[in-house]
Amino acid sequence: MSSIIPQILVSLVALGMAVAFVIADRQSPTSRALSAALFFIGLAIVLNAGFLSLRASAPAWSGWLALPETGAMAAVLEWVLRVRRTVPAGERDVKLGDFMLRLGQAVALLYSGLSLLFPDVRARDFLFAFSHGDALARPGFWLFATPVLFTALTGVFSGALLLNRRPDRTERLRILALALATPFLVAGFVLRPDYGAVSEVLGQMIFLVGAVQYHVQQGQRGQFMSRFLSAQVAALVRERGLAGAMQQNYLEITAVVCDLRGFTAFAQAHPSSRVIQVLGDYYDAVGRVVAAHGATIKDYAGDGVLILVGAPLPLADHASVGLAIARELRETVGTVTRKWSSGAHRLGVGIGVASGFVTVGVIGSASRLEYTAVGPAVNLASRLCEQAADGEILVDARTRELAREVPLEPRPPISVKGFDEAVALYALPLAA
Repeated sequence: MSSIIPQILVSLVALGMAVAFVIADRQSPTSRALSAALFFIGLAIVLNAGFLSLRASAPAWSGWLALPETGAMAAVLEWVLRVRRTVPAGERDVKLGDFMLRLGQAVALLYSGLSLLFPDVRARDFLFAFSHGDALARPGFWLFATPVLFTALTGVFSGALLLNRRPDRTERLRILALALATPFLVAGFVLRPDYGAVSEVLGQMIFLVGAVQYHVQQGQRGQFMSRFLSAQVAALVRERGLAGAMQQNYLEITAVVCDLRGFTAFAQAHPSSRVIQVLGDYYDAVGRVVAAHGATIKDYAGDGVLILVGAPLPLADHASVGLAIARELRETVGTVTRKWSSGAHRLGVGIGVASGFVTVGVIGSASRLEYTAVGPAVNLASRLCEQAADGEILVDARTRELAREVPLEPRPPISVKGFDEAVALYALPLAA
């Protein structure tokens, strides 16, 4: 029994890593695929390297013990596929990389089929093959080594395509860690059982270094970004990846724009440290309101804030939610402005709300991406905000049409820069 203790320990390490990764981010398909790969690796080690190494000959049913190895290969490639979908790329890159990964998964299934047909050949010529001096000369070795090597190469090839997209440093690190760990993980099944255990644990540790570095960095980014994006958006990115969550869409949203009244004069009359304190309180107040309603802060630009309601996550009652956000912003930001106002320099807040169809999605270069919304509704909300007096919430006609349950006061139409015709106008009363 003592001869399989190293394999059992290595298997427990893999299983522990699998549990750790799935607990850390159980909602992410990427983390679930990684956990599945580690689980199958651990199971394969204890069943094959442990069980079969103690037997003089392989029973006919031993071919079924290849299923965990197949599961590990397929899950690793699925993990690479999920990682690739979190980094934007051209259509040709996506099709080629995804095709190679799916082909690799199909070849992994071929490995299982061969194992079921020739269980004795797999046990004798492939597993622990380098226990024999003539391993490379045995046709049985290459019968099973070929699909394993091909599957590994498809993962490396797709990972190389991913690196060509110039992902950030931590993303590169975990892909490189997988590439470096793969030879050790594969070698663990063909080396002598004692050497194989060492090779397996080296492969696991190499990958763990890259993966942990990535998750630590993502955790730090998540804490930072959670102050600007809603929890729903964070969940969407986790489930679909950046590209899936933020692909360009044409949809109707409500834009809410607010900025401070009297801020320019206040900033000129006070030290910059005091101005930063005011902005900090102001941003915190806006962030709490936006997060409570599941909306997204698109921009902080000085004392101006652009809020998107209904993007990236579609929201059926976006207009009503937008008005609720505007009402709460008037109250919470008003508390902030009263706190910091002085006798000579009084601060206030004006808000504009407009609804309409816009194009939302990611634009930018390979080194910097920005989520943006382009359309008349965003421009109109900004113009209405400019027209709003302190404590006033100006609303366009489309928002009124979508949120008729909210009482609004009609105002005379106004001319707005960038719009040919006068814009119908409403206001959200203080008593609403």
